[in-house]
Amino acid sequence: MSAATDRLSRLLALVPWLRAHPGISLTEAAAAFGITPRQLRDDLDLLFVCGLPGGAPGDLIDLSYSGDQITIVDPQTLDRPLRLSVDEATALIVAARALADVPGLAGREALDRALEKLEEAVGTAGTAAVGQVRVTLDVHDEVLAVVQRALRDRRRVHLRYLVWSRDELTEREVDPMRVLVQDGRWYLEGWCHRAEAVRLFRLDRIDGPGGVTILDAPAVPPPGTVSRDTREGIYRPGPADVRVVLELASPARWVADYYPVTGMRELPGGRLEVTLYAGETFWLHRLVLGLGADVRVVEPPALAEEVHALARRALLAYGLTPTAE
Repeated sequence: MSAATDRLSRLLALVPWLRAHPGISLTEAAAAFGITPRQLRDDLDLLFVCGLPGGAPGDLIDLSYSGDQITIVDPQTLDRPLRLSVDEATALIVAARALADVPGLAGREALDRALEKLEEAVGTAGTAAVGQVRVTLDVHDEVLAVVQRALRDRRRVHLRYLVWSRDELTEREVDPMRVLVQDGRWYLEGWCHRAEAVRLFRLDRIDGPGGVTILDAPAVPPPGTVSRDTREGIYRPGPADVRVVLELASPARWVADYYPVTGMRELPGGRLEVTLYAGETFWLHRLVLGLGADVRVVEPPALAEEVHALARRALLAYGLTPTAE
């Protein structure tokens, strides 16, 4: 999160700074921002595809760095102060107030200062309109608050945690190591005494606010314990995991949000093809049978055959005759 935040701040500062230093060398610009020339090239490549809504060539930031010199040709308004309408400022205040309610938010002081300036800018009428809007955070934010308190106080936690692959609610004690966000989801990373290894726990799979309890024991992971590298994603398929490809109709697209899919492909008619890996496939039997006609098993063929056999057995148990395939 901090790396992404730092890069966003740098990108926003880069355009007006480069605009004020036309023709500056790549090496000098990189040194001014405390990054390597390679990182600066990556930033410039990203700025090439940024700009105003629309995405047409005339809407994008235009810059060049032929040889070793950088020139901003068209900054697309990023070289002058942003001017908001009253409606835009009001919407921004509502969003900022909701963000300020997130427990343990980093940079809260900066957010409060920005919020104060926005409220002064919109005046009494704008703040009165904002006061009529209420944004409620879900129960997972309460879980987040408890987890962050345990992390701050270096205390062990007891979790009631749902293991999605077995559809099993487990009890475990965990020494928190860090809290992180990946792909829009909050995770607790810690030493799990049940698994005797470092594990990542999705906060929305903890059994509500009562599913996490701070214990009296200190959080002391074993010496040499290190955090997992999550730059390439949370889930790492093992050598024995089975590759599964499912084709989902529109009502079943929620599967891509709930399960750790490693690939997605849009199909005609609002259908979605997802790829995931599973160490055990019996939970996929329940998933596919429950989705019925809204899912089709593309791979592996053995899984499709197993689901068909289970469906035929269920129909026969109800005295029904399966139709020919």
